[in-house]
Amino acid sequence: MSESTHDGAVAVGPRPSADDGLTPAELAAKYGLTVSGARPSLPSYVRQLWSRRHFILTFSRAKLHAQYSQAKLGQLWQVMTPLLNAAVYFLIFGVILGAREGVPGGGHNYIPFLVIGVFVFTFTQQSVLSGVRSISGNLGLVRALHFPRASLPISFSLQQLQQLMYSMIVLLVILLGFGQRPAWSWLLIVPILTLQFVFNTGLALMMARLGSKTPDLAQLMPFILRTWMYGSGVMFPLHHMLTERAGASEGLADLVAMNPAAVYMDLMRYSLIDAYSITDLPPHVWWIAVGWALLFGIAGFIYFWRAEERYGRG
Repeated sequence: MSESTHDGAVAVGPRPSADDGLTPAELAAKYGLTVSGARPSLPSYVRQLWSRRHFILTFSRAKLHAQYSQAKLGQLWQVMTPLLNAAVYFLIFGVILGAREGVPGGGHNYIPFLVIGVFVFTFTQQSVLSGVRSISGNLGLVRALHFPRASLPISFSLQQLQQLMYSMIVLLVILLGFGQRPAWSWLLIVPILTLQFVFNTGLALMMARLGSKTPDLAQLMPFILRTWMYGSGVMFPLHHMLTERAGASEGLADLVAMNPAAVYMDLMRYSLIDAYSITDLPPHVWWIAVGWALLFGIAGFIYFWRAEERYGRG
């Protein structure tokens, strides 16, 4: 198209385009453009996470080694911290309050019973605490790089699993020192820790989303977790304490023992302590353990994914 100007020159206008008349949304659809930072579909999100599995593993290892880098004893604190906690609980609950009563096999099993409880509960406790801060404590990384944000709480849960592996070596030495002998039931450690890891990761994902908008949650969580610890039988046989000392019914005691922390602790004690029998566990305990893992693992992942585009903004 052309037209003459006042001085007789001919001006050439732009030719009509095939895009003329299209709305911005139609143009974006035509050229495959998407909103920057938009939440991907759930299957796409899972594929993105899998493609960054090496980053997740490396990040968790880096955090693990950096955790005690300023301490003179370094990585020894990974094991010493739960052991010192167990020593304090033994003095208060085992010696002063007489919590050794009711431990399967007798009071001589109390130290293995206690140490298993402390190590297993600490795994969940630290996964939750690190999950709460995983987004709010890494805003620089979240705002600078584009990656699936679930990588962070998953990395922190994986860090706690690696830390537990160091503690398990010390735990096995303690078991041998108190007369426990290796048995086929020790192999149950693998499925138990797998289920607990899935549960912990789902819970950490939930806490990560909540903590990203409510930083004060990180200050509240230690009190909630301490209450959970006392209600899960870390330092004493929960069923015996409820039925014999508190006068609770068998049904109520079984119901309390079905909380996830107690379930994973009891399963670990059952696998590692000879005197533990199936009668010392809540009914249908394996189904309950699987149920907790699937419920929190799936629900936590979806709950976190639904807010993917909002992390690090505002």
